[in-house]
Amino acid sequence: PAGTVAEEIVTLREEVAELKTDRDDLEERLKRKQAEFQNYKKRQEKQRKKERARATEALVEELIEVRDNLKRALEQDESADIREGVEATFRGLEEVLEGEGVEPVEPDPGTATDPTRHEVLLRVESDQPEGTVADVHRPGYEMADKVLRPAQVTVSEGPGDAGRTEAASDADGPDDGDDDTDADSPD
Repeated sequence: PAGTVAEEIVTLREEVAELKTDRDDLEERLKRKQAEFQNYKKRQEKQRKKERARATEALVEELIEVRDNLKRALEQDESADIREGVEATFRGLEEVLEGEGVEPVEPDPGTATDPTRHEVLLRVESDQPEGTVADVHRPGYEMADKVLRPAQVTVSEGPGDAGRTEAASDADGPDDGDDDTDADSPD
């Protein structure tokens, strides 16, 4: 019986040693996989940066053409009518932006305001329904469902009503020309 216990202890020690070796091997493999994954993430980020740089490079190349056209327009004789050239250059810029998927945000008067796409500058009397866009001060732009710059708008308070301000002052009481604060002061 003592021999069997000793044999069992030896067997268990061998199994423990084998399990430790397997564990060490698995830990080493896990560390290698983690390192490989970290390297993969770094390579992917580097690739994304290159792609962004290429996309930016292509856009800049197109904008350089627009810049060159503007410079040529400015180099014209001061007496030259450059409006036609500037309009053509503007159209070229619009085409570049459109090609990049940039869309203007220019809400029509009467459109409901959208706080994610519109920046309200002030409220004005307008023929438009109350709380809607009265006018666009500066267009906004969006690209790929992301607002790059919100449109600056004025918002309607509704149609002007001169009688409304008179009615408000009548609510304070009739104006008999005598100020109530003077009633307490001795003459």
